[in-house]
Amino acid sequence: MGSRRARATAGFAIAAVLLAACGEDDFKNEPRPPVPVGLSGVIQDDRVTVSPAKLGAGPVLITISNQAQGARTVTLEGESIVQRAGPIQPGDTATIQRTLAPGSYEVRAGSRTALRREIVPAVLDIGAERPDSNNKLLLP
Repeated sequence: MGSRRARATAGFAIAAVLLAACGEDDFKNEPRPPVPVGLSGVIQDDRVTVSPAKLGAGPVLITISNQAQGARTVTLEGESIVQRAGPIQPGDTATIQRTLAPGSYEVRAGSRTALRREIVPAVLDIGAERPDSNNKLLLP
């Protein structure tokens, strides 16, 4: 009985050592990207507004509401990015999700028909990168 217990104990000890050695160098603990920032935008008949207009670089979610007459297509343009959403019907919303680098970006609203006057675009000024989201609880 004593040798059985000794073998079982030795077996558990070996298994514990093997399991403890697993995973030590499996991955590098890279910093997570910054927390996404939600921006709100409105398309009006004469202009587009987005708030906040100044923020740090990183992931953004731009939710824009069309309060103009007629459907509009929204375009985020700047640096090497051109992303479109829509057409957005009057009273409806659309979302653009991107990771923005430092620089200047425009949020434009266009339509399929020619407009009598241009809709003034919103300008986003993106500064230095925001801090990473390491040690932030309850994030996906």
